[in-house]
Amino acid sequence: MATNGIDTEIPASPARFGKAASMIAAALFATCLALPASAEDTNTRVSFGLNWLPQGEHCGFYQALATGLYEDAGLDVELQPGGPDINVPNLVAAGTVDLGMGSSFTSLNAINQGIPLVTVAAFLQKDPQTLVAHGGQGVSTLEDLKDRPVMIAKFSQFEFWQFLKMEYGFSDDQIRPYTYSAAPFLADPEAVQQGYITEDALLLGAELPEPPVSIMLADYGYQNYASTAFTSQPFLDENPEVVRAFLAATAEGYRQCIEDDYTPAMEAVMAANPDHTAELFDFKLKQMRDREMVTGGDAEAGGVGAMTDARWQSFFDTMSAAGVYPADLDYADAYTLDYVGAMTGN
Repeated sequence: MATNGIDTEIPASPARFGKAASMIAAALFATCLALPASAEDTNTRVSFGLNWLPQGEHCGFYQALATGLYEDAGLDVELQPGGPDINVPNLVAAGTVDLGMGSSFTSLNAINQGIPLVTVAAFLQKDPQTLVAHGGQGVSTLEDLKDRPVMIAKFSQFEFWQFLKMEYGFSDDQIRPYTYSAAPFLADPEAVQQGYITEDALLLGAELPEPPVSIMLADYGYQNYASTAFTSQPFLDENPEVVRAFLAATAEGYRQCIEDDYTPAMEAVMAANPDHTAELFDFKLKQMRDREMVTGGDAEAGGVGAMTDARWQSFFDTMSAAGVYPADLDYADAYTLDYVGAMTGN
């Protein structure tokens, strides 16, 4: 979706637009309060733009902040919340923010527009994107949705929908408007809409007589990296050791979230975003753990945050075949694997 410049993606959960505008200011204030005062004068300042308001998927960043991992790495990190009107790629490209959170699409879109943004790590190996249906409607697999109307956002038509068309024969005739409200879905037992595996069963399920059927596209070959860290090529060229230190601390933060006690991150997220409950945080982390969203995929061999050339090429080939990108785009300019070793100590 184009928002004031670089095409970018806006999270599409129906729960995300309740008090987003008013919460951004509060989140910024609370995040600033959480910064270690002792780091301000001695450590290198780094700003990181989140893709949405603070939430469970951001656990690794807030764990690294709350437990002093960034400070120990010589960094004074500011986590800047995102929101519906905040275009993180534009901020990074302009140098207003040092690094940002995105997905495979973020830097590919930028490179396609001649803007040098580079993805340096991927902290979610599995994109949480889902299609959600009501229970009891004969839906259990992705193939069951092939001929059904599906409510999706405009930006989704140029992202995961292209994958569904290429790989599973979905058609644009199925598209229905998605209004960022759960009401149309809840009112129609035959409705299908986009969602997130980290939220569907808890948020939508609370309003339904039986749990919804949530189909995670990553389980069907959708290879988009999520919760990526990206930066501009000029910042990367000038600050390679800062980027290495930031990624290593963040990777350790995610490792702790998945394997150890994530309470410091949860408390920091809820302080920055009071609408985010402990129940929701616990649900998100359970999904991330059970589905190996952080530790599966390339991370099995390469460690938390890892990426591979093979997966980038496969994802690009699918999207270029679908017409999202020109076949001759130098997609390798959209990422670098030079910083993967820094996250594993190699």
